[in-house]
Amino acid sequence: MKFKPLQDRVVVRRLEGVEKTTGGIIIPDTAKEKPMEGEVVAVGPGARDVSGKLIPMDVKVGDKVLFGKWTGTEVKVDGEELVVVKESELFGVITDSGKKK
Repeated sequence: MKFKPLQDRVVVRRLEGVEKTTGGIIIPDTAKEKPMEGEVVAVGPGARDVSGKLIPMDVKVGDKVLFGKWTGTEVKVDGEELVVVKESELFGVITDSGKKK
């Protein structure tokens, strides 16, 4: 990727949403909701506090994150649709607890 976000911004690639309902009905593209999960593909260096000290980012490239449906700004970089959000707009990082149900 040839795009580096500034300050506390994060570039996220949306993960694909569900294409079928539990009953097996295929959902057309026009009726799908925007996925709220994504993978971080780039992060800025972090924000600065009032004294000018750099506050490092809590997320890193490769993290799976959860964010709001209408959060951020959608951009196209190298033909790929991505979302640029501030780190504070992310709900959190999705971790695998290692437990299976």
